[in-house]
Amino acid sequence: MTDALSQLGYRMTPQRMMIVASIESAENHISAEDIFRQVVAKYPNVNVSTVYRTLELLEKLGLVTKTEMGVGHIVYHPLEKGHHHHLICRECGNVVNLDESVLTPLKESLQQNYQFTAELRHLGIMGLCAECRQKSKIKQQIAKMENLGVIRPFIFSSG
Repeated sequence: MTDALSQLGYRMTPQRMMIVASIESAENHISAEDIFRQVVAKYPNVNVSTVYRTLELLEKLGLVTKTEMGVGHIVYHPLEKGHHHHLICRECGNVVNLDESVLTPLKESLQQNYQFTAELRHLGIMGLCAECRQKSKIKQQIAKMENLGVIRPFIFSSG
């Protein structure tokens, strides 16, 4: 990433170099907050806005992907480390990696039906895992039975 930025004419400030190093050394995805913590530990004068501006630039240049992994939880991943996709349970937060081949029919359909070339580089798809879906069904059945008067809700009292 450092070479790409230099070749494109961007200055490689110490802050920018540390931000890039944090992203490149991350084993998995990394959040802006995690990057900031790593950088500020070595360079206390860095501002969090510098991290966000650098991430915005890296995304715009196609060097990192930005993925929402749940409500407000955004992570970054270097594009050079490949792209992959995730199924994210909105109830329990469980994340399952999704094979890219699953999205091939979607890409082809978008191209054929809409003349749209989708860039599916790194997706986070929200939904319910099988376990949480089952729990949700049980809750719905209980609520339905309560509404019909088949069962009565158990209410705890403090006295």
